[in-house]
Amino acid sequence: MIIKTAEFVISNTNPALCPQDGLPEYAFIGRSNVGKSSLINMLTARKGLAMTSSTPGKTQLINHFIINDEWYIVDLPGYGYAQRGKAGREKISLIIESYLAVRTALTCLFVLIDSRHEPQRNDTEFINRLGETGIPFAIIFTKTDKLSQSRLKENIERYSAQLLETWEELPHVFCTSSEKKTGRDEVLNYIETINRANY
Repeated sequence: MIIKTAEFVISNTNPALCPQDGLPEYAFIGRSNVGKSSLINMLTARKGLAMTSSTPGKTQLINHFIINDEWYIVDLPGYGYAQRGKAGREKISLIIESYLAVRTALTCLFVLIDSRHEPQRNDTEFINRLGETGIPFAIIFTKTDKLSQSRLKENIERYSAQLLETWEELPHVFCTSSEKKTGRDEVLNYIETINRANY
């Protein structure tokens, strides 16, 4: 897939205010500081499209970006940021859950996981909830340039083994590095394949 245009459309906390044109949406979510905005910028080849920050928990809105005037990238708030406080975490959870519950245009949710870490409880719990609600999703391991290939393989195998305790089969899995642009073609081709088959 060639990204010809990528433009910011709207930010809000209310899914009812999201675009109503019915174009497919591919949402990106993960724990705070997982590299979500950097990945979106890498995929679109637009350095400042999604705002990046060294401070975890920066994204607190539902952000829509229109791609090639055909489909949306949706940047969702990160979950699990402890320093936000209980009220702050509950507010973000409500935004996320509301979006996932009502957006019929949501075509695939990409769950981002920091490849440097062993399985995290809030990641696996979130993925298991997706299974319960039937939301289509794929997994993207980020920051793969930050560790050796053997360690990456080991961490992915640990995640896979833990998920297979409750899943019969795993969804698509991608490995990415925003700095090295690893995985860009694979993710975009996956999106293009879905779009061609369904739209």
